[in-house]
Amino acid sequence: MAVFVVLASIIAYVSQTAPVGKYGGTPVGYALGGVAAAFVFWLMWFGVRKRQYKASMTTIQGWLSAHIYLGATLVVVATLHAAFQVGWNVHTLAYVLMLTVIASGFFGVYAYLRFPALQTENLGDDTLDAILLKIADLDKQATRISLAMPDNLQSAIERSVEGTIIGGGIYQQLRNKHPHCPTRRAVVMLEAVNNERAFKGEQAQALRSLYDVMLRKQKTVARARRDVRYRALMEAWLYVHVPLSFALLTALLAHIVSVFFYW
Repeated sequence: MAVFVVLASIIAYVSQTAPVGKYGGTPVGYALGGVAAAFVFWLMWFGVRKRQYKASMTTIQGWLSAHIYLGATLVVVATLHAAFQVGWNVHTLAYVLMLTVIASGFFGVYAYLRFPALQTENLGDDTLDAILLKIADLDKQATRISLAMPDNLQSAIERSVEGTIIGGGIYQQLRNKHPHCPTRRAVVMLEAVNNERAFKGEQAQALRSLYDVMLRKQKTVARARRDVRYRALMEAWLYVHVPLSFALLTALLAHIVSVFFYW
């Protein structure tokens, strides 16, 4: 259906013979604009349809597929409706908002195709809750072993236990950058002390055990943070897609009203 709509729009646009040239006010232009507007209203209805759990005539999967393919056709249909003419007005605003909404939708498709596989690869047989439990267990081990360490190492482990952040604000979740992570700093400190070979006997063995525990914690924390980032990426695009969709709807109504009543 999407291919048919695109081909029919191109054929209609190319074959029109308006005496004043091609623009949105020709019969073909109005027809293309009507199709584009109808698609926008129908695409907005998807938010209602996916919450109608008792609907039985169609499936949510079918609606979503149509939402994606028919939404993509708007790039062609709306562009031909405008006859490639843009300007600083509400008509172009509606057009730009439409393209932005479609672009965010394309990212949503990419996100749901790409990130679940990355999540599975990152978590393996674990879940995020299971990883958090592993981190808590490693914290207990590190705290117990650090009791035999000097005060500076004990303080580093304590900061790691109390100050390691998994998640944070949306910006931090998306970037997944933690340059001041106390766990990473504790690992660096333990590695430096271990390389200096300042400890002997049982204390040296305890230091190596502590370093091993903290290294495992660092890797486990990294896995948890990656999972949080993938989750954030799969959800963040909706905070762009949905508000812009309503902005598009408002601009589209302004476009229609201005054309039929003030043009």
